[in-house]
Amino acid sequence: MTQPLDRRLAGAVQRVTSTALGPYQSAIVRIGFSLTWLLFLLREFPHRRELYGPDGPWGWDMAQQLIAENRAFTVLLWSDSAAWFEAVYAVAVLAGVLLLLGWRTRTMSVVFMVGVLSLQNRSIFMGDGGDNVIHLMAIYLVFTRCGQVWSLDARRARRQTPGDGPADRWGPVLWAVLGLLLLVGTLTHRTGGEWWLALLLWTLWASQGVWWAVNRWAPGSEPRTLLDVVANLTHNAALVVIMAEVCLIYATAGWYKIQGSRWQDGSALYYPLKLDYFTPWPALSDLLAGSGLIVMVLSYGTVMVQVAFPFTLFNRKVKNVLLAAMMLEHAGIALLLGLPFFSLAMIAADAVFLPTSFLRRLGGRVAGARDRVLRRPVRIPEQRATPGERAGRTLVG
Repeated sequence: MTQPLDRRLAGAVQRVTSTALGPYQSAIVRIGFSLTWLLFLLREFPHRRELYGPDGPWGWDMAQQLIAENRAFTVLLWSDSAAWFEAVYAVAVLAGVLLLLGWRTRTMSVVFMVGVLSLQNRSIFMGDGGDNVIHLMAIYLVFTRCGQVWSLDARRARRQTPGDGPADRWGPVLWAVLGLLLLVGTLTHRTGGEWWLALLLWTLWASQGVWWAVNRWAPGSEPRTLLDVVANLTHNAALVVIMAEVCLIYATAGWYKIQGSRWQDGSALYYPLKLDYFTPWPALSDLLAGSGLIVMVLSYGTVMVQVAFPFTLFNRKVKNVLLAAMMLEHAGIALLLGLPFFSLAMIAADAVFLPTSFLRRLGGRVAGARDRVLRRPVRIPEQRATPGERAGRTLVG
């Protein structure tokens, strides 16, 4: 009895250390959140100065006082010039595009995080609940290997042969430029005043240099294997944290709703449907609000799905049914209540639980549609998994 248990335990440890689990799930989370943030920035581009810039009601002095109290991180307070704000906003948009495409995924995930934290911490009263989800997931994505599939990095890795060296031009340039910016921020005490943040950014920056050096001069060696093990463990732990975060969001939301009298009598949905702020389609909202049965079913159904979901993770069929129900619920919130970016953020978070077989079929259909549009006669099939044999051949990837 003990020997099979030991073998199973050894197999589990081997799998966790040798493979970055959930490559398709981490990729869809990367794509979902980068797309959500990018669409938000583009949608609010005409209003960017009022939301986060010099023309906003939350002025420079007020932002400085708040940051001094909560010690949050934002590069927008490095300078009060309009040119600096425009540059930061442009970099945030560019980082969203490049992370979506999976170009230099490790680096872009850090730049993406800096852009999200900088804009959101500059004006914390802007946005809705989706901002909090993006805020957290932007940090978690830094620790994942989310470019294993569906990325330009993965395509570049497939095209390299095992004997190729790291013919990399952009990596050293990005590494040097980001290191210089980080040095300036650290010396001028502009990393938010928190030592742990500066330490984290310097660790991430130094790890890229070590990764490149080992791949350049000691490929296939024990140090290279050790780096892969550390990267896989970090990725797998971050993926577990993302899953736990999603469960926590739904569990707390569901249990808080149970305590509310409007949710208990099934009338909670009626009230937002009667608020002008949450009625982009007044006729549709009035139609739903006029049916007491529909309001009751949707109110009770929302509570039951949110409370039950964390308990169904070990039953694949039930979990998939509730997952589809929650995604449809968020799609309904986007349509009925006019909260598209909140809904997109939650759907992107839910995607971490999607089955691998479904994601592979989805990726195959998207690739097939792309090939038909581009009229490509032959497409190289994607690998089933990219455990990282050739990952990290570039300095900043």
